[in-house]
Amino acid sequence: MESTTQQCLSLAVSTVVFALRPHPSTGRTTPWLPLVRRIREPYEGLWALPGGPLEDDQDLADSAGATLLRTTGLAPRHLEQLYAFGNVDRSPGERVVSIVYWALVRRDEDARAIDGDNVEWFVADDVHGLAFDHDVIVRYALDRLRAKITYSPIAHAFVTDEFTLAQLREVYEAVLGRALDPANFRRQILAQGAVEPTGRHVTGTSHRPPALYRSNPAHSRHSLTIEETS
Repeated sequence: MESTTQQCLSLAVSTVVFALRPHPSTGRTTPWLPLVRRIREPYEGLWALPGGPLEDDQDLADSAGATLLRTTGLAPRHLEQLYAFGNVDRSPGERVVSIVYWALVRRDEDARAIDGDNVEWFVADDVHGLAFDHDVIVRYALDRLRAKITYSPIAHAFVTDEFTLAQLREVYEAVLGRALDPANFRRQILAQGAVEPTGRHVTGTSHRPPALYRSNPAHSRHSLTIEETS
């Protein structure tokens, strides 16, 4: 009679959290993310994405949101499932499949972020040497964000309910990592109908106050062809 070995499989939920903050060297706005220092093996002392085992009484999204709130104090409006990572050798010992979410943090939400125990924020493009396969996950999330921003209104997840076109352009520039021509950007965004004017303007400015816009729910998808400045 042949012997069989039963595989031990665990489910985990991790979250990649992106907020837009000034780069410490250049001052340019760029994606940041929080990481948690591991306090036990495996990979004790290394940085990792916020996450943990999926509990029996938790839904996937609830697990991601609870971990995020506990580690950073954040409860972003934009939280969606990104991908599942389940390579056989991604974790020593038992096999672990991670359901990864990503959260995009608005400026007003980011102001409420706290640094928990063993939690620090890093420039997303600079992180490396993370525990498990989290380097791969962060790179996948960044590539996905930079691709999706060109064909969907995901950039709106980083701005408040009302925003100027300059603030929206700053999001695109931060995510894509390059400058955009202001006049061309304004023309294309308005032509696509992805935003609509609120009829209000920024107050407290000494010059001509910029107009305020909001997302147009009637245009949930759009493509954006952008030109770099010379």
